[in-house]
Amino acid sequence: MTDLVDTVAWLVDIPSVTGAEGPLRDAVAARLGPLPQQRIADSLVVGKPTDGAVILAGHLDTVPAQGEARSRVEGQRVHGLGATDMKSGLAVIIHLLEELGPEGVAGVFYAGEEGPLPGNQLESVLDGAPWLRAASAAVVLEPTDRAIEAGCQGVINADVAFVGEPAHSARPWLGDNAVTKAAGFLSVMSSLQPESHVIDGLEFLEVMSVTMAQGGVARNVIPGEFVMNVNYRFAPDRHPDAAVARLHEVCAGADRVEVTDLAPAGSVDLDHPLFRALLEQTGSPLQGKQGWTDVARFSTVGIPAVNFGPGEPTLAHKPGESVRISDLSWVYESLLDVLR
Repeated sequence: MTDLVDTVAWLVDIPSVTGAEGPLRDAVAARLGPLPQQRIADSLVVGKPTDGAVILAGHLDTVPAQGEARSRVEGQRVHGLGATDMKSGLAVIIHLLEELGPEGVAGVFYAGEEGPLPGNQLESVLDGAPWLRAASAAVVLEPTDRAIEAGCQGVINADVAFVGEPAHSARPWLGDNAVTKAAGFLSVMSSLQPESHVIDGLEFLEVMSVTMAQGGVARNVIPGEFVMNVNYRFAPDRHPDAAVARLHEVCAGADRVEVTDLAPAGSVDLDHPLFRALLEQTGSPLQGKQGWTDVARFSTVGIPAVNFGPGEPTLAHKPGESVRISDLSWVYESLLDVLR
């Protein structure tokens, strides 16, 4: 069997930025060719249709390259774009399928996770292979740094706009500067502190941040509009409607607030025997997922799910991404023991 390190390097060396996952899907399909499989758009399901299967899920796509894209092994780490998020998780799924076969285990390799929510193909996969909805549990192999992460935050992105009046920058008193009009709002945003929500003993920190801003049409024109993207990560105990209401409350001073996308949170669900066995087998710390993953998507269709995969979340989406080699074998052996 190909070494896990070699598999991660092989996956990293097949580019799969969001929207261009097809070649990687085809390569994984070819490698797992003897196993039953179904291609759905740019995604792949591997496994024999069975009620009560355990889904092992990982997204094929990466964020755009920020420097080093190709793989290299240095010391005790594998480096390269997607090494942590989440081609190391994909490697573990591939090896588990090769070892266990298609009975009772389904590998879901899906496209579009790193882009806007409507492009996430996991929902299409669950529709295109409806037997997956009868799964007993799912493990999302996002990086967790040897922890088991339950649930996940919901996320809202919204356009928050301040409207002024353009004028020549030599005569600014004839206009109303939309950028400086937002000063009070930006002061409020900079003073916001994480809000702790504890669910079944697990802490989730709600945070709201300005992540993008655009205003003005030229260097000599007073800007007539200033638009910011506000990103809100809310806890699993807050309903999406309540989260939208909270967003509008914080952004009440803006001239326009428009939600551009919303993903619900994932529920905290640790009652499944597989999850209890995994906790006992690994001795891993149990914590809430600070971020959004497709645990939320599985929760929506009634499949209990947890996050458990190789790599450190703090390295995701950063230049110089890498994964510890020891994490690869540890996660693989842990899952292999409980799935057997």
